[in-house]
Amino acid sequence: MPLSAGDKLGPYEILAPIGAGGMGEVYRARDPRLNRDVAIKRLKSNHGARFEQEARAIAALNHPHICQIYDVGPDYLVLEYIEGSPIQGPMTEADAVRAALQIAAALEAAHAKGILHRDLKPGNILMTAAGAKLLDFGLAKLVSDDQATITIGVSGTPLYMSPEQAEGKTLDARSDVFSFGAVLYELLAGRRAFDSLAAVLRDEPAPLTSPAAAIASRCLAKQPGQRFQTMTDVKTGLMGIVGHARPAEQPSIAVLPFANMSGDKEQEYFSDGLAEEIINALVKVPGLKVIARTSAFAFKGQNTDIRKIAETLGVTTVLEGSVRRAGNRIRVTAQLITAADGSHLWSERYDREMADVFAVQDEISAAIAAVLETKLAAKPEGRKHHTPKVAAYEAYLKGRHYQWKLTREALIQSRECYQQAIALDPDFALPHAALAEHFQIASSGLMEPREGLARGREAARRALEIDPALPEANAWLAIFAAVFDYDWKEAERLFRLALTPQPVPPTIRHWYGYFYLRLVGRAAEAVEEHRRGLEADPLNPIYRTGLAVSLRAAGRDREAAEEAAKVFELDPNFTAAYTLQAFDATRMPVPEALALVEKGISLSPWHLTSMGLLAGLLVRNGEPERAQEVLRRLGSADTFRVPCALAIFHCVCSEAEQAAEWAQRGIEQSDLMVPMLLLSPPYLPVLRTAARWPKLAALMNLPETA
Repeated sequence: MPLSAGDKLGPYEILAPIGAGGMGEVYRARDPRLNRDVAIKRLKSNHGARFEQEARAIAALNHPHICQIYDVGPDYLVLEYIEGSPIQGPMTEADAVRAALQIAAALEAAHAKGILHRDLKPGNILMTAAGAKLLDFGLAKLVSDDQATITIGVSGTPLYMSPEQAEGKTLDARSDVFSFGAVLYELLAGRRAFDSLAAVLRDEPAPLTSPAAAIASRCLAKQPGQRFQTMTDVKTGLMGIVGHARPAEQPSIAVLPFANMSGDKEQEYFSDGLAEEIINALVKVPGLKVIARTSAFAFKGQNTDIRKIAETLGVTTVLEGSVRRAGNRIRVTAQLITAADGSHLWSERYDREMADVFAVQDEISAAIAAVLETKLAAKPEGRKHHTPKVAAYEAYLKGRHYQWKLTREALIQSRECYQQAIALDPDFALPHAALAEHFQIASSGLMEPREGLARGREAARRALEIDPALPEANAWLAIFAAVFDYDWKEAERLFRLALTPQPVPPTIRHWYGYFYLRLVGRAAEAVEEHRRGLEADPLNPIYRTGLAVSLRAAGRDREAAEEAAKVFELDPNFTAAYTLQAFDATRMPVPEALALVEKGISLSPWHLTSMGLLAGLLVRNGEPERAQEVLRRLGSADTFRVPCALAIFHCVCSEAEQAAEWAQRGIEQSDLMVPMLLLSPPYLPVLRTAARWPKLAALMNLPETA
């Protein structure tokens, strides 16, 4: 018998019916224990212990584009309540690909847990302000180690079934790939790929002409072996379209991380570092587009086809190689591959002493330029600067290896490595510049800001004494001038120096946009700098985050939300992706924002500013007791970073005067997070209404444009 508003189902109070599906009725309900709305799917029958066991396993999935299962009853499921409407076509290709990437990412995460969807269709996908959300996820099959498949109740929808599913055969992830293709086809065409189950088994859909349609067509191959074999492969193809990754006319290259063949996993830092140094040498070649480290290394350990990598990154050539180290000798192999057909353009093997590692880097770079010289204006210059001691160089590479991990422990290890490199070779500029970057990162939560400022400046100045042309050193001095001293004129001067050497490293463009342009009211220029940085590093989640923040500052909210969603697609465990989305709590239901910020805190619990955001969202969600508990966990108000966290808390609660008071205390602490966070929406509009805003603006020397 259908339920009505006011009825009870277990501890849940029914608010209103939402609709009915193949498995039963769906209701909006209230969970009085957690004070939140939920969706309840009341099933047609009691599915028993087996159903509860499988549903709980599926509830372990935690992905931003999957509707979460909260609880299981004898004949009902309790789900995340989502504001949205079923996805439907036709869409523009850009919008269809964007949604498809989110769906593919969700399926990829589930398949990694051994969970198949088996009922993928537009009716099971909602479009929300934050993107696509998959419903009824995983209620088809859960693949385990001791059983081929386990059926738990969903038979599927005929017009979206794979042929093998329609014929009752054993299924694997490729069945979901087929259903995904049917959904993508419908988003592009505005009509179904098939009009009958017989057509699913026998016919090909009417052809469409576009890169995304080609991906849908491959997904819809009748034989599983002719489809994309994994959702990761599907994502790779889709991201090539997002990045406009068709082979460019100009020569272009991606240098993949070199394989470590030494038999010692601890030597990985060296093989990665060698590839990174070759990237740094190649960027100096005029006329050659070089993909930056983050994007080139995104495929590490994935065994992805070279041609797919080239398509995703938009390059004409790919360099791959390996390093074997034995005692004081190294063997480096390298091969340059053309993206069009996977053929080898050049390959070479180098057997050298460790002391010759720098010559090997130069020789590989020169060989690549020689192969492409018909289209290049010049070859790379040989090494002119200080050649470091090998031991110092190794310590520096170890530091970079640890720093890229971006965990508290790894950051401490990276600092120790840089300091070791400097002790071994004080005239080696790069570890000094790397220390400046380290101390800026550490000032975001690992050490007292003033200490980070002083030590970071000292390191950057020493790097410039050694190498006056080092752009990273000038950029870090510019950042310190901006977010610590509020000396915007000096920051602009130093950034101009950092931007002078050509080509400009993409990281410099990102820093210029994020730490300077958006903060002085030049958000539109910041957006352009971020986009230019992403041309060389399209898969970098940090740059994508910076673009989203600057778009929001420029008032381009829809584009900002789209870019923020892409960060999830690049790295579902990237902390900033969750806090970035949750910052914009005014544009999404508060429970959804809460889930995002809680996930971000679980990944980086040392980010105290996120605790202030969490407490504010809890107040807005009607949970003041939990909010006070979070605020108590912040610690003493005199502890660095706490005033900024409390300013955020009061901003979220729309308490402008209290927010301004705490912001001032953060400024007095030289907390760099004050300008980085509070001079952006949604906090800045609240602060500007406070009576002491003119004083805050004066303390930060903000120009009129800001």
